Amino acid sequence: MSSVFDVPPALDLRSPERPSVFDHMFTVGSGRFVRPDGRTEQLDVDQWAGDPDLADRRLFLDSCTGPTLDVGCGPGRLVADLARRLPALGIDESREAVRQARSRGAAALRLDVFDPVPGAGQWDHVLLADGNIGIGGDPVRLLGRVRDLLSPGGNVLAEVSPRGIGIIRDERRLWVDGRYSSPFAWAVVGLDAIEMVAGDAGFEVGSIRSVAGRHVASLQVA
Repeated sequence: MSSVFDVPPALDLRSPERPSVFDHMFTVGSGRFVRPDGRTEQLDVDQWAGDPDLADRRLFLDSCTGPTLDVGCGPGRLVADLARRLPALGIDESREAVRQARSRGAAALRLDVFDPVPGAGQWDHVLLADGNIGIGGDPVRLLGRVRDLLSPGGNVLAEVSPRGIGIIRDERRLWVDGRYSSPFAWAVVGLDAIEMVAGDAGFEVGSIRSVAGRHVASLQVA
């Protein structure tokens, strides 16, 4: 697995002229999603910046036994913990998130998941925690990309929303410290829709675990 780390962890692969809308949120430690209809959703930035809790361990960490890629790693609570016992890499578009993840001892790169990713085809597990299955607003396209990153027999651990949500695709903004971001595409996938979404991307749902009101589907290539 040494090839996973051929890219120096200190290297920033994204153009400095393309800041992430999430940079300021991770700097100030709070933020809200603003939906197209004006409704807002408080984001769990404090939790993302904290230590893994019991649900994190049962839903993600305990299931990882080999090289793991954390897509949208944020400040690195999961990837930093994993890095103590196995090869692990976090990627995130936010420069500030990557800085915080590295400060915790994690290997993290500032990357879009659709950029070239080190170790493609060698990751035993890919994490889509904290609703990151919504990145880019097209879960099927995202899972298709993740499929290319997995090793043979690998799995995706994707956190999904409660049953009854279905699939929501829209454009959202961030409200951080009194300011709005530019709109960006996002999606939400519920328990009642993950089997269809997974199937459209060439996966099947192996199992679903629920802990403390959170739900994670384990996806294997069909």
